[in-house]
Amino acid sequence: QVQLVESGGGLVQPGGSLTLSCAASGFTFSTYYMNWVRQAPGKEPEWVSHMSTGGSITRYTDSVKGRFTISRDNAKNTLYLQMNSLKPEDTALYWCARGMGQSATMTPRGQGTQVTVSS
Repeated sequence: QVQLVESGGGLVQPGGSLTLSCAASGFTFSTYYMNWVRQAPGKEPEWVSHMSTGGSITRYTDSVKGRFTISRDNAKNTLYLQMNSLKPEDTALYWCARGMGQSATMTPRGQGTQVTVSS
């Protein structure tokens, strides 16, 4: 069955960096667009970024452009999100999801990893 398992979240100070990982199994990872989605406390889920199958196409929501970088290693079936210059408003549960488009509710998805940006 499809499994998506995120890791790498934690507590970081404003201006700091984190790298999230999403380990995929149960499907041919290299043939699917992959996404990062986040949900801040008390808010609706927000699509963050996606990457095409081979990595040539990447898109980001405006609030993270220039600070976040999505990448993937198809040999390791793993998706990444490098997050720099983190802000308190980046605090959220982050999860990866499979599929095209820019929906915040696409499935299948992982359970998520918590990112907290606070001093």
